[in-house]
Amino acid sequence: MIRDPETIKLLQDSIARFVNERLVPLEAQVAETDQIPDDVVADMKELGLFGMSIPEAYGGMGLTMEEEVLAGFAVAQTSPAFRSLFATNNGIGAQGIVLDGTQAQKDFYLPRIATGEIIGSFALTEPDSGSDAASLRTTAVREGDVYVINGTKRYITNAPEAGIFTVMARSDTTRKGADGISAFIVEKGTPGLSLGTIDKKMGQKGAHTCDVIFDNVRVPATNLIGGVEGIGFKTAMKVLDKGRINIAAASVGAAERILRDAIRYAKERKQFGKAIGEFQLIQAMLADSHADIYAARCMVLDAARRRDDGHNVSTEAACAKMFASEMCGRVADRAVQIFGGAGYLAEYGIERFYRDVRLFRIFEGTTQIQQLVIARNLLRDA
Repeated sequence: MIRDPETIKLLQDSIARFVNERLVPLEAQVAETDQIPDDVVADMKELGLFGMSIPEAYGGMGLTMEEEVLAGFAVAQTSPAFRSLFATNNGIGAQGIVLDGTQAQKDFYLPRIATGEIIGSFALTEPDSGSDAASLRTTAVREGDVYVINGTKRYITNAPEAGIFTVMARSDTTRKGADGISAFIVEKGTPGLSLGTIDKKMGQKGAHTCDVIFDNVRVPATNLIGGVEGIGFKTAMKVLDKGRINIAAASVGAAERILRDAIRYAKERKQFGKAIGEFQLIQAMLADSHADIYAARCMVLDAARRRDDGHNVSTEAACAKMFASEMCGRVADRAVQIFGGAGYLAEYGIERFYRDVRLFRIFEGTTQIQQLVIARNLLRDA
């Protein structure tokens, strides 16, 4: 749903300028230093990127899902690390509060999230539970007006920068599976909360993950999201449905950038006396990539529109995330092939994108988990 085409077009244009003028020139530096410069983060905040999906009542842009996807296409035309910082804040880092938080929780946290004053992080995965999230072991035991949280979370995006964590923990140890899980807001600096060392990853340098350790962390009962125990897993799944559409949009945007670079190289690089883009086998790879991107873009927009219309999009979100992330991997692989030996060198940047986009097929539900979600929904609905 696009409420005002002119406004969303202005937003897309503003993001595109920011990406091209500020972010693209810094891609190699961020990859080398594993750090996004502070002045760039400040500019992101000034542009409102940290609050795109936060409701307007709390100082955000309040974008619809379709508007957010269109903005996401533009944002993703550069290294994914830039997007990761503020998109995680907009998405899984804040959506638990947006969707299921109490009014007091929304009033207190969302305005600060929208400005980037505090950055949100989503703590679900653990050393022994990732795809099987319902088997998580982190516990939250009620003691009067507080919950005492113990456990370890792993691969938590934005954890080193986070001001708050949305933490999934088992509040009822007598109930197995999803029913005993609750969601809590835990603030940075709470006694007993500590961080592991920043993970060294294959790609996405500048986007940080690490362990988050809870050792008798005492959290006020008022920080139980929604004020009700046992609904945390449902909150997490709703958050992930939205997040999967956003990852699909990021996959489309990244693939568009990769294909654009491949086309430019195919026009410039000469072999046998002519540009390699004139050879049919190179043309086939370009054509396949464009068709892949077109299909994924249509799928993502359809899922976004369905969500805006109030439909349950668990299946569509899984389809979009699965297809778009796999598509992006194929486009990146073809681009390396088109670049040939140059595609294997760091100076051209294609090998960096090849590594960066590999994560899209893993986080917020692997391709195999999306297949299970789709199949189970189909069988249930039949």
